[in-house]
Amino acid sequence: MTSSPRSGALEFWSELPRDGRWLLSTVVVQFFGRGLTLPFTIIYLHEVRGFSLGLSGTLMGLIAVVGLLVTGPAGALVDRYGARRVMLTGLFFAVAGYSVLAFATVPAVAALGLALFGVQLGVGWPSVNAIVATVVEGDLRQRYYGVNFALLNLGVGVGGVVGGLVVDVERPATFVMAFLVNAATFVVPVFVLMGPLRHLHGRVDRPAEDGGAAEGYLSILRRPEVLWLSGLGLLAAFVGYGQMEGGFPAFARLVAEVSTRTIGFAFVVNTVVIVALQFWVMNRVRGRRRTRALALMAVVWVAAWLLLGVAGMVPGGMAAVVIVLVFHAFFGLGETLMQSALPALTNDMAPAHLRGRYNAISSGAFQGGTIAGPVVAGLLLERGWAGGFIGVMVAGCLGIAAVAFALGRRVSPEVEGVRPDPVESTQA
Repeated sequence: MTSSPRSGALEFWSELPRDGRWLLSTVVVQFFGRGLTLPFTIIYLHEVRGFSLGLSGTLMGLIAVVGLLVTGPAGALVDRYGARRVMLTGLFFAVAGYSVLAFATVPAVAALGLALFGVQLGVGWPSVNAIVATVVEGDLRQRYYGVNFALLNLGVGVGGVVGGLVVDVERPATFVMAFLVNAATFVVPVFVLMGPLRHLHGRVDRPAEDGGAAEGYLSILRRPEVLWLSGLGLLAAFVGYGQMEGGFPAFARLVAEVSTRTIGFAFVVNTVVIVALQFWVMNRVRGRRRTRALALMAVVWVAAWLLLGVAGMVPGGMAAVVIVLVFHAFFGLGETLMQSALPALTNDMAPAHLRGRYNAISSGAFQGGTIAGPVVAGLLLERGWAGGFIGVMVAGCLGIAAVAFALGRRVSPEVEGVRPDPVESTQA
């Protein structure tokens, strides 16, 4: 039996503990601000501030560079001092970063603003995922990550609609306003963490039976399954999220020749698909191998990038507009598969007292992909190699599928989220 999205949502909410509800309560507002700027940052740098496309892509990559540098220390701080304190620190940096970026008229100031936001990006993943893992457990944890992602995209999608209608390259003040609103939305979770959730710390003590074994990053990275998981995250970020602020809008704008409004509505389509299908996908993934879900995600993304390549062959017309929108529908379907599998896979693999470091490793791999993604996209598209850009994305997706199968051979059924066989459980 499968539940409808509405009944599934109500069931999930009723099972969620109070702290989990508070954690979810700010997601839509916070990511509404991200939606205002997410599709348009590279356009802002290139068309409004006048930076070259290659420089704009490199500046976008700076977010991930800084994030990568701070992710390792952030994971260790989460394990030592608790996720809540680290989350708050990242939120303060986000407010500062977008405030600076709003008024950046020269590359140095833009770099400062993007670097400040990069700090939040670097500390956000290990701290948020770690604190969630201490609040919810078992199958509910996997569903939480999926619902959180749906709400995140709801905020981004609504923000993308508003951004697409409001921002105008001929009126720089509209971009300034969007970045300032984005900065303000990060204040909302600060109030929640310092108010209703001030009792949370998100730290798990090291078990006494651990025997003093080494627990640093090097010892964790010696585990083959961690290396395969990191490789999967790096590739997924390179062909996926690393292209959402760089490669996709640049290709859609400069090669497919669609408007900024179309780009904004493409993110709306992405959101609608995620919100509509997230519970359905979660129901299908529950009890099945998570690495198989990730391999299927890769196949869906291959189809998405090939479709976008077709849009470049019919630029400037209605066909290009439709294809750009369909691209984000396919991409959103793949995202629902990823978020129903990857965060739970990471946190079920990690010992409870090392979740900060495990999530930091996973985050670091993503940062690596998002560093390379915008830079490669900017360089390829600036030279007019649109076909080569699509080819690189497709090859990366095929690499994800191969790595997912390799990872699946190295993790236990429990980490995969496989339900035990009722017959075997009865016999045991």
